[in-house]
Amino acid sequence: MASATEDPVLERYFKGHKAAITSLDLSPNGKQLATASWDTFLMLWNFKPHARAYRYVGHKDVVTSVQFSPHGNLLASASRDRTVRLWIPDKRGKFSEFKAHTAPVRSVDFSADGQFLATASEDKSIKVWSMYRQRFLYSLYRHTHWVRCAKFSPDGRLIVSCSEDKTIKIWDTTNKQCVNNFSDSVGFANFVDFNPSGTCIASAGSDQTVKVWDVRVNKLLQHYQVHSGGVNCISFHPSGNYLITASSDGTLKILDLLEGRLIYTLQGHTGPVFTVSFSKGGELFASGGADTQVLLWRTNFDELHCKGLTKRNLKRLHFDSPPHLLDIYPRTPHPHEEKVETVETTETSGRTLPDKGEEACGYFLNPSLMSPECSPTTTKKKTEDMSDLPCESQRSIPLAVTDALEHIMEQLNVLTQTVSILEQRLTLTEDKLKDCLENQQKLFSAVQQKS
Repeated sequence: MASATEDPVLERYFKGHKAAITSLDLSPNGKQLATASWDTFLMLWNFKPHARAYRYVGHKDVVTSVQFSPHGNLLASASRDRTVRLWIPDKRGKFSEFKAHTAPVRSVDFSADGQFLATASEDKSIKVWSMYRQRFLYSLYRHTHWVRCAKFSPDGRLIVSCSEDKTIKIWDTTNKQCVNNFSDSVGFANFVDFNPSGTCIASAGSDQTVKVWDVRVNKLLQHYQVHSGGVNCISFHPSGNYLITASSDGTLKILDLLEGRLIYTLQGHTGPVFTVSFSKGGELFASGGADTQVLLWRTNFDELHCKGLTKRNLKRLHFDSPPHLLDIYPRTPHPHEEKVETVETTETSGRTLPDKGEEACGYFLNPSLMSPECSPTTTKKKTEDMSDLPCESQRSIPLAVTDALEHIMEQLNVLTQTVSILEQRLTLTEDKLKDCLENQQKLFSAVQQKS
């Protein structure tokens, strides 16, 4: 076991995909890793030494998203072929196919109890599916452009979604209504997710920013400008105290949310990084990108801080001011030039180690996701932490005020529904009036002709 004072370290990498890695997820038991790629394949990697990797073939276009179910007995995938598939993560990989979207599907997400699946698509909708009945349930429509990501809250009562219409929306899964809306005039969010407690959401911005919002009081808590390229993915540590980000600038960055500062920059990829995810226990995280490699890291840093920070978080009402740049810049980069163990795959290419400084950007064919300068060497430029700090925590707001706000929201929902009904009735009245006028005109013409 690594000591608690160590930085995150690269444990191993997996090579087997022929094109950019678009999404990945670690299994709930921490023994497997599922990856999705531009090459249209899914791959399931086992962490046991000399274990074979399984390749799942079936999607007819880029696989955009992959996720294990909470119990690890299912694997969901989304693709540009407009389908969603459920796989059994074993040697056979038997699957079922869902078709309801009319455009490429961008993300999949299981609810925490595993009963529902949310999918986001370029058809501007979010769709929710029943896993027990294996069927479509309902759609959420309010976005005016492609929806890039949709995620359930930990309790399953809400869904957060982000779109290229530059909005982030919060949906109530009970009444299927949009109950909250965050907008950004600069860029759109590539990825969005709830923190483990469900009180906040974090967004990965195409404008190179990472933002953390409190959904209870609709307030921007933190704003990080630590990347020099678009941010493609984020993942909360299970403690909720840390956030890891993946960017087109070729780096991963770990943010300490309690201190409101950048604590690590990891430089292991040789091109844009498109996906990153912590394991369920937080002891591992994995990343993938345009260089076709999947890197598996051991966290280490949370062993020292996690318990103490959790206790301190209970007493904290204000975030501290960010320290000086020299205090927060990453300790050391973590290149993976040394030989590390890789798994055996179904193809011989999977057994070869990547060449040092391998140029991999040509694999990724979507120019909108590429960094402006895609070179194997990533610049080690010191980027200043620009985090905006919150005024006050939710804990200082009386319960009575919260109840009053919830009541106001309920009344607003009722008013919205009433206005919608009135609009429908007005439209019907206008149509009938139009018909009456047309009939009256015909009668008047007929009377004139007779006279």
